[in-house]
Amino acid sequence: MAHTHDHSHENEQALGRAFALIGGFMFVEIAGGLVANSLTLLADAGHMFLDASALAFSWYAVRLSRRLEDERLSYGYHRWEVLAAFVNGLTLMALVGWILYEAWERLNAPQQMLPIPALVVASAGLIVNIVAYRWLHGHQDSAAVRSAALHVLGDLLGSVAAIAAALTVWITGWPYADPLLAVVIAAILGRGAWRVLKDATHILLEGVPDGINLDQIASTLTERVPGVNGVHHLHAWALTAQKPLLTLHASVDEPADLSQVMQNIKAVLIEEFDIDHSTVQVDHGRCPDSHP
Repeated sequence: MAHTHDHSHENEQALGRAFALIGGFMFVEIAGGLVANSLTLLADAGHMFLDASALAFSWYAVRLSRRLEDERLSYGYHRWEVLAAFVNGLTLMALVGWILYEAWERLNAPQQMLPIPALVVASAGLIVNIVAYRWLHGHQDSAAVRSAALHVLGDLLGSVAAIAAALTVWITGWPYADPLLAVVIAAILGRGAWRVLKDATHILLEGVPDGINLDQIASTLTERVPGVNGVHHLHAWALTAQKPLLTLHASVDEPADLSQVMQNIKAVLIEEFDIDHSTVQVDHGRCPDSHP
């Protein structure tokens, strides 16, 4: 328990540091994008604004997740991490739409950008994003931290694209480099945002966690636990990606020691499937929850 608490505190600190760095540089990038008239730089600045919000939300979510259960939330506040990931995914999708719209406008009506200011600001942004991503990359055991790291990774790729656009315009004067590379950023971010939304939605809909096979659990318990002759009403879901939960009914032979059977079932669930939070009902004879 102490190890989990310390890990959560480390996640919180990493998110806080990344928020301060990204949020501070965001204003530099906004000014640079306006001065240089660079869409990739402005897109990255907009992404940094969303990143600052996402990092702050994720920080608050991790802080809340360390609170114990109470009378209103009997499972505690762990789902705030998943909610933060879901909202971050939605905002990332919104950003993708804005970048695509602006890119289409500029492809139809090319605009000249100032490559030198854009190159300087984009290079500084790349360094900032590398530092922030390294801070978060070492703490990706949390859904909120993973989604926040994805935002920062998108910023990092955006800085690379902005550097490429500035260099292309500087060397060749070709005005389409800026909107075309902005489209590349949008495609990369869209793929990542979809993955975050899909994973968070699966948890919020109480889907079976990845890596858990209900049929395998039922057969393993029947084979490994003496006295168990069948498993039914088996359900698995998760509070977060790292906190799977399980409920099941076990049909037990009449002479079996129910207390020992229960201990053996929970031991197998922990050792074989890494599920340490389970609710087990043992049935002698007909299951009381079965339909007539």
